Parts: sequence; C-alpha cells; structure tokens
Amino acid sequence: MNGKRIFYLLLGWLSLITGVIGIFLPLLPTTPLVLLAAWCFSKSSERFHAWLLAHKFFGPIVMDWQSSDGIPRKSRNRAIIFMWAGMAISIFLVHRFWATVGLVIIGLCVSTYLMRMPLRSENLASDTRLANDSSSKE
Repeated sequence: MNGKRIFYLLLGWLSLITGVIGIFLPLLPTTPLVLLAAWCFSKSSERFHAWLLAHKFFGPIVMDWQSSDGIPRKSRNRAIIFMWAGMAISIFLVHRFWATVGLVIIGLCVSTYLMRMPLRSENLASDTRLANDSSSKE
C-alpha cells in the first residue's frame, strides 16, 4: 500500500469516527465528516467505500450527496435552521466579537451554498430509495 492510500484511509476513518461523535456532541458536524470519509474511502479502499454506501444510517447521506438530483427542500431548510440555531447558541455563549463575525460569515457562506443547490421533490427521494432497496434484494 502506498503512502497516499494509507493517508486517505486514515483520514477517512478519523473523519467517520469524528462524525459519529458529532451525533452526540452539539456543533460537531456529522454530515460533512461522513461525506469527507466517503471521499477518502473512494480514493483509498473500494471495500470501505462500498460499506459506507451500504450503511443503514450513513449510506443515504452519501448517496444523496453523490446523486445529481439535488437535495430535498425539507432537508435543506432543516440544515439551515439547525446551523443558524447552533451558531446563535455559540455566539451567545462565547461573547467574542471576532468569533461572532467569523460564525456569521461562515453561516452566510454555507446558507448561500445550500440555497443555490438544486432541489428535488421528497417523492423522488423515497422512490429512489425504494428502487435501490428492491434491486439490492434481488
């Protein structure tokens, strides 16, 4: 195994473990870390990448991101609401001017990015998952 592949493999596992911890700790982002893990595994290990795609909880996150269909409107809106709520709590607790400025700039950039992403209907998401489930059972 070459050094680059080992680096991506270790970064993928570190990212995934940190993402799992983020499920339980507020303000530690789970989804971006899982997506980073998927990217790292795609560069280092087909087996781990396939495992992550087939995972009960993380697979749908990665498949939604990798598809070109866009994201469901509900998911986008929830992400924006929870992001701003978390940042508002951080701003309230920290009371530092530059931290507030940094969080607001990050929030505006991420919100702009999410608002510009293509949207898909909720029905398409459930239809795609049903099709994937039925084809994997055959």
